[in-house]
Formats: sequence, C-alpha cells, structure tokens
Amino acid sequence: MAEAETRPGRTRDAERTRQVIVDAAEAVFAQHGYDGARIDVIAQISGYNKSLIGQYFGDKLGLYTEVLKRTDRDLTALQARVLAPLFEHNVGPMDAENFRTFLTIVVRTMFDYLLDHPHFLRILTWEMAEGWQTYKQIVSHLQSEDREPFERFFQQAEQAGLLRSGFTPLIQLAMITPICQSYLATLPLYEVMLPQEDISS
Repeated sequence: MAEAETRPGRTRDAERTRQVIVDAAEAVFAQHGYDGARIDVIAQISGYNKSLIGQYFGDKLGLYTEVLKRTDRDLTALQARVLAPLFEHNVGPMDAENFRTFLTIVVRTMFDYLLDHPHFLRILTWEMAEGWQTYKQIVSHLQSEDREPFERFFQQAEQAGLLRSGFTPLIQLAMITPICQSYLATLPLYEVMLPQEDISS
C-alpha cells in the first residue's frame, strides 16, 4: 500500500528530472549545435550525471530528439489553437481578404513563437547551416502535422488567382518559417546597420 502511494510522487520527480535535463540540453544545443554539444556539459548544467541522462534518453541523438519533440508538440498545439479555427470557418470561395488574414496570422504566430523561443531559433539556424543532417535522422520521430488543410487552403487560393505560382503549396507555407527565422537571426546585424531605427518589433 505504501509503495502504491509513493508511485505518483516518483513519477512526478522523474518527469521533473527529464524536464530539467531537456531544458539544459536545449540551451547547449542552441549554443553549440548538435555536433558541438557535449553530454558532460549538459550533465553539469542540469545537475544530473551522464549515466542518468543515458538511462532516460539513450544517447545524444535521443536527447536531441526529445528537445525537438517538445517543440514539435508545442507547435502542433499552437496550430490546433490558432489555425484550426481559420480552416473551420473557411467555407465558400476563397477571397483576398480571407487569404491575407490567414497569412498575417501565420506569419505573426510563427514570428512570435521564434521570438519567444530563442533556443529553438538558434537550433533551426544550426540545422540550416549543417544542411539539416541531424534533423533528417530524427524527423520520423516527430509528429506529422495534418498537411491536408494547408494544402487545400493554398489550392483554393491558387484557384482564386491569389497565388501567381503553382509551386507546391506546402513549400510556400513552409517558407514563412525561414523568413521569420532569417529576420530574427539577423536582427543584431540590422541594429548595427541602422542604429537610429527601432526595428525590433
């Protein structure tokens, strides 16, 4: 009976431990990239030893996967909360106002997420610099977002003459992320180039 009573507490402690380790790993991967990150540094920052990290996550790639899986869960939940209502209310022919509203919300949502999650922004930038080599190894472990509503939405926009290109709709949408990423990652340079202007918003 006593063992059963302590089990929930042990579960909470294990989850808290995992969270602390993932937080430390995210910071180290953001600072050094996947190749430059070291498990012993993550262990030191988290306050847990390497053997415990191995017990929870296996190896460095397993830990990196968990870092990105957490972000993936966040983005999936964000999509469900912010974008799903737009798809649900999209009935009838596509018009320019609806499409503009959709794009505005998508850009603002992604920009704000990257602004609020600088570690993820840096990890994305490392991945881009390294040709997405590590990401390609773990992409099958990430959630597969429902692409069909996006495909349908962009196809409707194309049919309505709101897009001048038949370029793959998913790529057109996905390009929003690197546009936001590029601006935020380059912002320190812009601030040096334009010291008199407020360009941080």
